[in-house]
Amino acid sequence: MMADSGPKEVAVIGNTDLTSAELDNNIKNTMVEIEKGTSLLRKMEISVAEAEKRTGKNTVNMQELYTVYLIETRPVDALTEGITPDSLWRRYSEFELLRNYLLVTYPFVVVAPLPEKRAEIVWHKLSADNMDPDFVERRRVGLENFLHRVASHPVLCNDNIFYIFLTEDKDWKEMVYETGFQAKADSRLKAVNAAFRVKNPDGRFTELKHYSDELQTVLSQLLRVRARVADRLYGVYKVHGNYGRIFSEWSAIEKEMGDGLQSAGHHMDAYAASVDDILEEEEHYADQLKEYLFYTDALRAVCRKHELTQFELEMVALDLTCKKQQKEELVTGTVRTFSLKGMTSKLFGQETAEQREAKLQVLEQQLKEGEEAVKEKNTESDEFVKTAWVDIERFKDQKDRDLKEALISYAVMQISMCKKGIQVWTNAKECFNKM
Repeated sequence: MMADSGPKEVAVIGNTDLTSAELDNNIKNTMVEIEKGTSLLRKMEISVAEAEKRTGKNTVNMQELYTVYLIETRPVDALTEGITPDSLWRRYSEFELLRNYLLVTYPFVVVAPLPEKRAEIVWHKLSADNMDPDFVERRRVGLENFLHRVASHPVLCNDNIFYIFLTEDKDWKEMVYETGFQAKADSRLKAVNAAFRVKNPDGRFTELKHYSDELQTVLSQLLRVRARVADRLYGVYKVHGNYGRIFSEWSAIEKEMGDGLQSAGHHMDAYAASVDDILEEEEHYADQLKEYLFYTDALRAVCRKHELTQFELEMVALDLTCKKQQKEELVTGTVRTFSLKGMTSKLFGQETAEQREAKLQVLEQQLKEGEEAVKEKNTESDEFVKTAWVDIERFKDQKDRDLKEALISYAVMQISMCKKGIQVWTNAKECFNKM
């Protein structure tokens, strides 16, 4: 798996849902002092060293089998201060909690995805059991890559909760929940409502959401084609084992040709057995593609947050417009639109001057508050767009680089596999020549 550990200078300041005081407090509470633009990976080595199966009781007091992963951290070199070697065990669900916290706390960041919890889009002979040793090993590699992605991110690497996740064995969950991130999480219904009701969507985010949908479709199709090809390839390789069996049986009845047939049969048997390692290596490249398949959800999450921010801005602006119209009607005594209050005034008489003056004072205060709200939401929206787009551009560079590397590596592997096949048949030919 690939993670970008290089430093980058970015103008990102923090969660737009937090006040400036909360942002300052978050920065002060960061347990590792990191220079601007320097990732945590330049100071700390992070690895998910091994996985271990355990049994215990779940929330409903039933016995369950689960997997834990050993996280090891150590300073990059002896000169690094403030970091000591450490190790602790984490469950997959704790990785999920960490990522949910990061999604809510940093809505402008394209947060790296976790590896799949259960195997999906796999070739037929690979086990889909999430306790299968090969799958657990692939997930271990994926979890390590996730930690490297976060630790190399110019904003996320400074997060206090993330650092505690890596270094504090006890009470980590309690510390996460104490941040109150769950209360800040936007409901899916709220986000869907905003998407349908935004009147002036930002074209860049609309295009980005469309791109993420198309990227998801393309990668899903690519992975399914690869799985079908792997199934066919598995069958072709294993059928070569029949050559080995037949050549061996044939050699038993031949005197002059026996040794050559037997040797050729051995080459065929080795060729048939090699497919398991080949397809396991292929699965590694498939996991790199799957990472970006899952990244598309992270892209859409940023788009949904922008839509919600834009919708809230439009709502406070609409409310301010309504308040201004109410003031104008109150001052002029002219009702522009039909309202129950206007009908009541016609039926029961106009309000007194004192009543109008009192209402005018209330409206003046509401207008002042509305103008402040619009100004605040405008600033929030502008800041979100600025910070989000910086991270989106960072993600695009990372994506282009990683997918190019993965596809080239996959092509090189296929070429190597074909060369091995040619070599097997070349060896068989030499065996036949010696008969």
